[in-house]
Amino acid sequence: MSEYTPDHAAPDYPALESFALELSAAAAQAALPLFRLKGLGEINKGNASRADVHFDPVTEADKGAERAIRALINQHYPDHGIIGEEYGTERPEADYVWVLDPVDGTRAFISGLPVWTTLIGLRFKGRPVLGVIAQPVLQEIYLGSPLGSRLITPSGSTPLSVRDCGSLNDAVIATTDPHLYSGAEVEAYAALRTASKLVRYGCDAYAFAMVAAGTMDIALETGLKPWDIEAIIPVIENAGGVVVNWHGRPVGPEAGQVLAAGSQALADEALTHLGVAAD
Repeated sequence: MSEYTPDHAAPDYPALESFALELSAAAAQAALPLFRLKGLGEINKGNASRADVHFDPVTEADKGAERAIRALINQHYPDHGIIGEEYGTERPEADYVWVLDPVDGTRAFISGLPVWTTLIGLRFKGRPVLGVIAQPVLQEIYLGSPLGSRLITPSGSTPLSVRDCGSLNDAVIATTDPHLYSGAEVEAYAALRTASKLVRYGCDAYAFAMVAAGTMDIALETGLKPWDIEAIIPVIENAGGVVVNWHGRPVGPEAGQVLAAGSQALADEALTHLGVAAD
């Protein structure tokens, strides 16, 4: 078990990485037994008046995984803050704040598709510095920090590196669901899709992991919350990629419209289509 690092000290990244992996394991222990469990059931948090979010499920996997993560943080790093999708905020003013999405891709989870992930991010003085994108069914953990980004599997650890596909017309892009876009976003996304080589849907945060791994070139979303993106940023950036909002600026704590790309040049090319719809 890693030792507690006082909030006034510089980050101890080896210890924090080790602890983040421990959090990932605890989340997997809570969620995996429920994956593909018939009769699991879900609660719909959606808005019946909005077609794009009329079904927004949460299950005991989401709740149990976040409870397990929070318990370990409060036990071993009691001065750290927590922002979680299911159980709200604790100590948000702390220097260190963990930002949690216990099951990103709950729709995939309840559909039996192994592309959901657990997202565990860490802010230091307001900036995302460490992130985990974990897919426990596939036994894959994408870990990023200033120590570098790497894929951790039972067979070992492999450095992550984005690819530079050269131009948008050679790019493989991904977004969760084009029906989540509205207003000017619809036309902007359609233009980006037309300009790219190939588009994939339905992967949620797993698509961002593929950008870090160099098998996809762009992942984009709208309407994100901090827990949807903050774990992803250090993984992609420390693999050599970029993560920005649709204005081309760093993603702020409000999240919202997000673009990840394997290079700054590719991000700039994509933003020629997306920027007209930036909010």
